[in-house]
Amino acid sequence: MSDYPGPEEYETYMWVVAHPDDLDFSSAGTVKRFANAGKRCILVQVTSGDHGTGDRSFTPETLRSQREHEVEDSAQVLGLADVVFLHERDGYVEANMTLREKIVKQIRLHKPDVVITHDPFRPYAMHPDHRNVGLSTHDSVYPTARDHLYFPEHLEAGIEPHKTAEIWYFGAESPDIFIDITDTFDDKIRALKAHDTQVGARADLADRLRERSAELAKDQPFELAEAYKSVRMMR
Repeated sequence: MSDYPGPEEYETYMWVVAHPDDLDFSSAGTVKRFANAGKRCILVQVTSGDHGTGDRSFTPETLRSQREHEVEDSAQVLGLADVVFLHERDGYVEANMTLREKIVKQIRLHKPDVVITHDPFRPYAMHPDHRNVGLSTHDSVYPTARDHLYFPEHLEAGIEPHKTAEIWYFGAESPDIFIDITDTFDDKIRALKAHDTQVGARADLADRLRERSAELAKDQPFELAEAYKSVRMMR
């Protein structure tokens, strides 16, 4: 499948990611494009990256604070409608019912048409947080968020079940959706530069990402792309 701006009836897209900057590296151009088109884009930030540094001046608490500020700065660049921090511990994420309940709650609250996350099925995916966030999100979308007998406390709080139309995986081995980010690539770089603790002053950032985006778009009728594997939910 080539360029996919989304069916007209799709209005809300939710990203569920493990670490600050995971959305930016994988999807910032897509978020900006969709936001520019009037779509509602939500970020569920599972961890705040409180262990992701080689700088010994940080503690987990100070790093978490800094990285959450970086997420908020990036969100302003991209036009995200909402950012939700789940405050799971970086590097310790497990695919269990506790995490699934938190993700299901956000799906039911925000009612996304499309949920986007890490591909947990990609061979040799290295980071356990990426695998476990992807798997937990996959398991949350179907059938858990849809069926009312899961987490009945949500119903008691007035939070209704929700059926998502599609789930997309970034970092997939065989993507089938390619989003044209030619016009939003510069915004992607601006958003990434907000994550100073991770990318700092890397002079090669834009060149390396442009090369990767061009590779993803090589068979498409545009210059630069971000790519996803899509799965349509059972009705």
